[in-house]
Amino acid sequence: MKRMTNLLKGAVVVLGLFFATNVANAQQKIGHINADEVFQLTPEFKTATEQLKALSEEKQKEIEAMITELQKKEKEAEELLRNQSEANKVQTQTKLDSLQKEYQQMQQRIQDVQKVAQETIAKKQQELMAPIQTKMMNAINSVAKEKGLAYVLDLGAGAVIYHAGGEDISAAVKAKLGIKE
Repeated sequence: MKRMTNLLKGAVVVLGLFFATNVANAQQKIGHINADEVFQLTPEFKTATEQLKALSEEKQKEIEAMITELQKKEKEAEELLRNQSEANKVQTQTKLDSLQKEYQQMQQRIQDVQKVAQETIAKKQQELMAPIQTKMMNAINSVAKEKGLAYVLDLGAGAVIYHAGGEDISAAVKAKLGIKE
């Protein structure tokens, strides 16, 4: 009988804890945002986009000028071939060999310039966008704290971008997977 009473008391305590946990979890508020949409609406994003567009156009013009020069070499080689005769065959072939080397060097330079341009634009994009992202995350965190939100979901990315509280189950999942740190 005493054992039954202790069992009943234990069950009541477990049930009480269960309901208390559910009530606590029910009180956690969740917010959401489409961060990409808001990000793109900031004035800083518009300014950064304009700067990136100008830089991209500048690099594109530089590459186009090099391609025009390459096309001139190609036309020069075609003209030499058209005007080649038995009398100037050796001279023409020497000039064509020289043009071929220049052409290949120019192609390589164009590829190098394109690669550097892409890297420059990517670096500039990171440089311009990072402060905007930081500013936005600070705003999201501030609003979340003001509203007492436990979680903020990013609807655009499908991710939790803010949390305050809740149980971190990372260690338990790692243990289940046999991951040791």
